[in-house]
Amino acid sequence: MKDTLLHACCAPCSSAILEKMDKDGIEPVIFFSNSNIVPKEEYDKRLAELYRYAARYGFEVVEDEYDHEAWRKAVKGLENEPERGARCLQCFKFRLERAAEFARKRGLGRLTTTLASSRWKRLDQVDEAGEEACSQNEGVQWWSVNWRKGGLQERRNALIKELGFYNQLYCGCEFSLRPAADRHSDDDGQSSDGAK
Repeated sequence: MKDTLLHACCAPCSSAILEKMDKDGIEPVIFFSNSNIVPKEEYDKRLAELYRYAARYGFEVVEDEYDHEAWRKAVKGLENEPERGARCLQCFKFRLERAAEFARKRGLGRLTTTLASSRWKRLDQVDEAGEEACSQNEGVQWWSVNWRKGGLQERRNALIKELGFYNQLYCGCEFSLRPAADRHSDDDGQSSDGAK
C-alpha cells in the first residue's frame, strides 16, 4: 500500500513505526520536514541517520527545504513558552502543513507523523496540527495514531540500542535546549529527545 506520507523527525522516533509499517504492508514515503532543528550540523546528522535506517526497507525519503528563518517567523512571540506549550503547537503546524501540501501534490491520501511517538509531545497538539494541515489540502486525510502504544515505545527503545542510533538529547530547536538539560535522561536510561 503506497498511499501514506510519514512525516519523520529522526531515525529513533521512526524506527519502530517503519518496522511496523513494513510488517503491515505499508510502503510510506518518508518526509523529513524539520526546519526547527539547529544547528544545521545537528539537522544533517538526524537526516543521515534517517536515510541509513530507511534504506533497510527500501523506503523513499524526501527532504523538505530547510528554512529555519521561516520557522522562526512562524513561532515569533512564543520563544519563552514552555515545552508542550503554544510554541510546540505552532511548530507542529508549520511542519505538518508542509507535509500535507507535499502529500497532496504527490497524490498521497494519508498523512501521519512520528511526532506522535514521543512521550514528550502532547498528542492533542499533534492531532490538532495534523487535522488542520490536512483540512487545507484536499484529498489528504489525517491518520491519527498513538505510535507509543502496542509495544512500539518498548520496541523503539530496543532498536535504538540494537542499531546504535545517534540519539539526540533535545527536541531540535534552540528553545528546547533550555529544559533539555533538566531532563536529558529518564528512568530507563534513554535520552529525552522526544520526537523532534
